[in-house]
Order: sequence, then structure tokens, then C-alpha cells
Amino acid sequence: MDLLEKALRIAVLYHKGQKRKVDDLPYIIHPVMVALKLAKYGFDDVVIAAALVHDILEDTNFTKENLEKELGTKVLEIIEAISHDDNINDWVERKKKYIQKVRNASFEAKIVSLADKIHNLESLLIAYKQLGSSVWDKFNTTKDKKIWAENELLKMYQETLNHPLVIEYQNLVNKINQLI
Repeated sequence: MDLLEKALRIAVLYHKGQKRKVDDLPYIIHPVMVALKLAKYGFDDVVIAAALVHDILEDTNFTKENLEKELGTKVLEIIEAISHDDNINDWVERKKKYIQKVRNASFEAKIVSLADKIHNLESLLIAYKQLGSSVWDKFNTTKDKKIWAENELLKMYQETLNHPLVIEYQNLVNKINQLI
């Protein structure tokens, strides 16, 4: 079995039954869309495999050891670099640490993180059209903090990445800022 099929099988199996908080769709749609976004730009199988399993350590009981065994050290390194530290209870502090962690990460980790954030905002904007301002109730924080985090992420990506996906994210953040 090749790397991408292994990654997809892991994602499908371990995200089974999970739903996206913003639109209640099957969760697997999200990692697949992140992977497709990166495939469109010609990224290699390691980056696309990492996109497929980018939330596996945060949101499932799949272990680091199994991830490395199944998909290799490079995929594990990417995922570890973009996983939130769930030991930090304060939402803003957790986001600050995440932004710093991604800032210091490899190009591959940054690009997977960026594609993840792009799809999250695309989903948020679609949900906002359907639900209006009640969409903000679906998050574990306030609307203002969520928007603050997106703007801080954008600054970090603009300072550390030179890729067309940064412009795509900037356009989405601008749309989110207009929802204030």
C-alpha cells in the first residue's frame, strides 16, 4: 500500500463518526479537502499524507508511535509541529503557543497548517451564510478571539512563507474581519 492510501485509510478509520463543529458534516471531508488543496499545488506525497492525518494526534487515540511506524518520521514531524498543546487550558495562550510553534516549523509543516486554516475559514464562511452570527456559538471561544487568532496566524504566515496560499488565506481573513 502506498503512503497516500495508508494515510487516507488511517484518517477514514480514526475520524469515523466525528463531525465538523461548524457544519456538522462528516469530519473526513476536512483532511481530504486540505490534502486536495496541497495536491493542486504539486506538493509531494509526504506533505499530502500529512495533510490527510493532520488532526489525527489531536482528535483521535492514534499514537505518535503508530503514526511514525505507518507513515514515517517526516509525516510525524510535520504533524507534531502543527498539533496544539492540549495541556494549555487558556485558549488565547494555546493559540499563541501554536503560532510560535508553527513559525519555527519546517516549510512543509507551515504549508499543511496554512491549508488547514484556509479550509477552516472556507467552512466558516459557508456556515455563516447559512447560520448568520449564531455560527460563533459553535466555537470554544468568542468571536473576537477567533478573529484575533486568524489575524495573528496571517501575520505569521506572511512573515515566514512565500506561497500563493498565503494570499488565499489573506483574502479569507479579510472576509472574516468584515463580519465584525
